[in-house]
Amino acid sequence: MGKVVSKIKQAAALFKIPQSKDETIEAIAEIGRRQRERQRLEAAMNDALAVVKQKFEEDAAPHNEAIRDLSKGVQAWCEANRAQLTQDGKVKYANLASGEIKWRMRPPKVVVRGAETVIELLKQLGLKMFLREKTEINKEAILAGAVFQDDKILAPTELRAVPGIKLEQAEDFVIIPFESQLEEVA
Repeated sequence: MGKVVSKIKQAAALFKIPQSKDETIEAIAEIGRRQRERQRLEAAMNDALAVVKQKFEEDAAPHNEAIRDLSKGVQAWCEANRAQLTQDGKVKYANLASGEIKWRMRPPKVVVRGAETVIELLKQLGLKMFLREKTEINKEAILAGAVFQDDKILAPTELRAVPGIKLEQAEDFVIIPFESQLEEVA
């Protein structure tokens, strides 16, 4: 019986392999040329995209203004009719035929002006619980001691005499239009 010879088949290379140092140098130079050409094409693409983007932004501008104006008008009407829309404040939203409106309170935040002066005053008044060890105002402690009264937020009693500390809270008005989709007919 004869000897079994194994054959290994390998696909031919789909790319040119340089056969010398000179061919390798030329291949590297060609890579550089093609990279630069690709960069020129990319720059041309970005120029074209900028023109297209600007055109669509210009086309969208009147819609942006209309949405802003309509939103202000809707908010003004909703604010004037808030009691009716929110069932005398029982809820913070209203479902209307074309969409939903909401009033949302942002989380309270502490605003400090003249931090160094406020820090010194807090130290002098013995209110170190409102300071952090790295000597900064502890806004969380101020908020934790805050009093909510008639939809207003007041600083803790001890801090009311400290100038430079003010508690702020803002309310967002949200409009969410309903959207519908066309149904497919089977």
